[in-house]
Amino acid sequence: MYLGAINYKADVYLNGKKLGTHEGGFTPFNYEVTSVIQPKDNYLVIKVDNTRHKEDVPTVNTDWWNYGGITRDVTLIEEEASFVEDYTIQLKKGNSNVISGFIKINNLQASQNNVSISIPELKINFKEKANAQGILNFEIPAKKISYWSPENPKLYDVTIDFNGQKLKDQIGFRTIETKEDKILLNGKPIFLRGISIHEENAKGGRANSPEDALRLLNWAKELGCNYVRLAHYPHNENIIREADKMGIMVWEEIPVYWTVEFTNKNTYQNAEDQLTASIIRDKNRASIIIWSMANETPISDARNTFIKNLASHTRSLDNTRLISAALLTKKETIDDPIGEVLDVVAFNQYLGWYGGNLEDAEKIVWKSKYNKPIVVSEFGGDAKAGLHGEKNERWTEEYQEYLYIQNLKMIEKIPHLSGTSPWILVDFRSPKRLLPGIQDGYNRKGLISNDGEKEESILYYAELVR
Repeated sequence: MYLGAINYKADVYLNGKKLGTHEGGFTPFNYEVTSVIQPKDNYLVIKVDNTRHKEDVPTVNTDWWNYGGITRDVTLIEEEASFVEDYTIQLKKGNSNVISGFIKINNLQASQNNVSISIPELKINFKEKANAQGILNFEIPAKKISYWSPENPKLYDVTIDFNGQKLKDQIGFRTIETKEDKILLNGKPIFLRGISIHEENAKGGRANSPEDALRLLNWAKELGCNYVRLAHYPHNENIIREADKMGIMVWEEIPVYWTVEFTNKNTYQNAEDQLTASIIRDKNRASIIIWSMANETPISDARNTFIKNLASHTRSLDNTRLISAALLTKKETIDDPIGEVLDVVAFNQYLGWYGGNLEDAEKIVWKSKYNKPIVVSEFGGDAKAGLHGEKNERWTEEYQEYLYIQNLKMIEKIPHLSGTSPWILVDFRSPKRLLPGIQDGYNRKGLISNDGEKEESILYYAELVR
């Protein structure tokens, strides 16, 4: 039984037997139910509690709506006694002409250990035996690969055959790396023209369906984006799959957000478990180029150790992608100590909204301690769709547009700049945003309103990123 996501704590029972407890509102989990399921008249009970606690990930204080309950699909999967449990099929680190990875067989029988991988378009038909632990590690030379990119989102039909059981996937092959202050996609420098997205469908609720994913990503495409930051937690798998097809690069994040309990060992383990589940689910998706460890976490020794350990754990699971985190900054200087372990140094700043004078934007000079790619992971300001006025009147569409104009004049001068993902594509629900007649329970920084209405600033930003 596979459960896509339940927010936040779930106790799962089948036919009166407890299968287990899961914590974490945005990651999948599963249970083996062979010994519990009946030929008919099964009953499933899931007790869900979305109460937040200070030791949770995320913690009590957040700026998005705490949707509760079963928020993604629950699926009953029927397999043979032995089956393919997990696999990684990607380009080998450092060699774009070798496809490497592993296949893991659950409950391997010694007499049934033949595994094959076929990729017809690449004329690959690889056959080998799994070892006694049910693991097959492989490296397969490949010629004339059409590499995945925004301009060419090529996906190959891949089939894993284990004793006649066929598992099919569509996988793109590409390299992503950094060299000094450049991000290289397939060996060539690329600028991340992006936008941040919350998992809301602009109709009031979680963005769960493929149609929701397409709506959000098509809006990003209309902006001219080649990249999206999926904040502040792992989103539904539908949006990752659609990004693969559409050629949109993705930043995926776990909800280590603001001030989680960095000294609490259980909190760290929770964060690591969510990170592991995200990587296991999405490691074969070409669109994902960045694993993000955290968002706006205040500097301390405990926090530094917490995030450095997450980064190390990520590299142990997947060394083919980049690691980042959305940092806080002060006095226009990028010198957060965890920048040492990040491939991409990203930071959030809100000139003209949470301080600073927009008139002075062109005079501001940023400095970075690191000769690494820099991404401005957030900037922006609120506007109520349809509210108009002078450019210096907060909450108006004209002010939001002026804020974008001035911020971008400043941002384009930041050293080592490799991308932006302003905050945010669509207005989203938040219990912290209560200004009557303006916010009404929504964070209004969206370039598109929660009713799907496009605002003035979206036109300016679209022209710029093109």
